[in-house]
Amino acid sequence: MKVLFCTDGSKISFNALENFAKWHGSGEVDIICVIDWSFLPDEVYIEESGFTNSCTNIACTILENAKQKVNELGLKLNESYRVCGSAVDSILEQLDTVEYDLVLMGSHGKKGIQRWLGSVSREIITNTEISGYVTKNSNQAEKILFTTDGSEQTAFAIKKVLENFNLENKEIHLCTVNEDPELLFLEGSLDTNWLLEIQKRQKIFALKILNTAETLITDKNLKVAGKSVLTGQPAHAIIDYASKEHIDLIVLGGRLKAKHTFLRNSVNERILENTTADVLIIKSHSENIE
Repeated sequence: MKVLFCTDGSKISFNALENFAKWHGSGEVDIICVIDWSFLPDEVYIEESGFTNSCTNIACTILENAKQKVNELGLKLNESYRVCGSAVDSILEQLDTVEYDLVLMGSHGKKGIQRWLGSVSREIITNTEISGYVTKNSNQAEKILFTTDGSEQTAFAIKKVLENFNLENKEIHLCTVNEDPELLFLEGSLDTNWLLEIQKRQKIFALKILNTAETLITDKNLKVAGKSVLTGQPAHAIIDYASKEHIDLIVLGGRLKAKHTFLRNSVNERILENTTADVLIIKSHSENIE
């Protein structure tokens, strides 16, 4: 697995590297550190000066620290890049230039207006075809939650993680979400018997989905510790479950439908923004899915 590790020198970005290494200890890692001057007004001209030299020295120090951490964690260090420009644009350009399997980032979990303005990690995950791993906090990397809706995309995500991550001695959870039938209708009253029948069929279908996903896991000689059918709005239900069970990593599947549209106002985006767990989003195209 070839990984692009994005760092600004913050503890949060290094948390991402450490957490990832606990799941996957043999990846080939490129490092990128961006000197981001995009926050300055357009009319401000930056020339070679003490300011630019200071920024360059800081970036070099960050890269050296990152290289040392990669080696300490037993990962394979490949290339390192120091770039000047917009963090989002520079990282996206790097992802387009070199073939990567995963982009690895930390997220500061911005709140309020900063969330609406967007974060670097969200913008990158949104606008690249590459799968992404995002961390907000250091954790033990012991509990993983596979989410499934029975689609080819979520099955593909489970398979890719089973192929590339070491899940021995990890606590594996599975969940799917049934939306409340009462929330699907805006008007009129529902016949109680009809509603109960819908809920019964939902549960049967959900259990079938979970059993299919569980087979993918048990075929790898792994055990599922928890298997749950949740009810409610999918993003909220998954976030609540992850919090209650102290999940360290949530695995989500999705397909890139069109450039610059992936995750927009989607379940995955809401989970990414609001959970404290790590989030791994495995992206797939039709040709990737068997």
